[in-house]
Amino acid sequence: MRRVMVLTGGGDCPGLNAVIRAVVKRAAQENDWEVLGSIKAFDGILNEPTELMILDEEKVAGIHYQGGTIIQTTNKGGPFAWPVKKKDGSWEYVDRSDEMIRKIQYLGIDAVISIGGDGSQRISQKLFEKGLNIIGVPKTIDNDLSATDSTFGFQTAIQVGTEAVDKLVTTAASHNRVFILEVMGRDAGWIALNAAVAGGAEICLIPEIPYDINIILSKINARFHRGKGFAIIVAAEGARPKEGTVVAHASNEVGYENVRLGGLGFKLEDDLKKAGCEHDVRVTVLGHLQRGGVPIAYDRVLATQFGVKAMEMVLNGEYGRMVSYSHPYITSVTLKDAIQKPNLVTLDTALIKTARGVGISFGEDLIALEE
Repeated sequence: MRRVMVLTGGGDCPGLNAVIRAVVKRAAQENDWEVLGSIKAFDGILNEPTELMILDEEKVAGIHYQGGTIIQTTNKGGPFAWPVKKKDGSWEYVDRSDEMIRKIQYLGIDAVISIGGDGSQRISQKLFEKGLNIIGVPKTIDNDLSATDSTFGFQTAIQVGTEAVDKLVTTAASHNRVFILEVMGRDAGWIALNAAVAGGAEICLIPEIPYDINIILSKINARFHRGKGFAIIVAAEGARPKEGTVVAHASNEVGYENVRLGGLGFKLEDDLKKAGCEHDVRVTVLGHLQRGGVPIAYDRVLATQFGVKAMEMVLNGEYGRMVSYSHPYITSVTLKDAIQKPNLVTLDTALIKTARGVGISFGEDLIALEE
């Protein structure tokens, strides 16, 4: 009996369980493969005692429509930066990758399928370079991996954002207010851009286009007539003003390396008031609502395709590669190419042109951009 280990790393994402289920069901057709799940990414292997779960068809039955991940996940630490508490109470980070690979081999695990985003696949590449048979599956609601046309979870995040805009429109119109909806996305504005177009927002702020608060205020004022009217602003958490920086702070969580984004909506409210906005302004922050919950059908289908492809890559020995969606095909790319550059919104993106075509403002000076 051969063994493949599956793990989910980074933030949770709608569709993770559908990938796990697809891997198990595809492996079950081979009769000589056993699937193990490592609890909380590589922590399951690194912990003592080891935390692994046997994943069979009974275990994964019906999980494709469930949010989260039955094998849990983590975005802290990892095999190359394992947190160890010193006697003085401080923390240091040690490289346990060689030890982990030896343990994987001792357990008779022939291959590893790592489901995760950019950070997780960077770890996958480093482990592959050390000789581990590993395959990546792209996962992120931010859609910021350039080596695949789309990632599962992204469309669900857009759906949540769009439904939020729809709901805010009714209350904004009822009270003649400005509503700011802060959405996730980190350095990429894809979620905000799609939700703004789908929901019919007046203003969309994304990390790739620094905004001018006065231009935003002018757009808002144009929406109101004799005190009547309303406006919806969809703002990506990583958006920033011209001559300014993102709203973020360092995390005090052990093993968490990224800065924590969030708070732009309230900063924007304050800046609008300082700029002379006379209208009522309210802020709604979606946050982790976009990562949790049931995946929509599109993401279940894409996740299932990714899971089947990943297991077939194991069967064919195609290690050091990541599953990729290149419309209309499910294919693969090298892990090295997958992490080479992020997928960010560019000014010539078709959806940017569409947004401008329906009058959405990005808070920028178009004349300055053309120059």
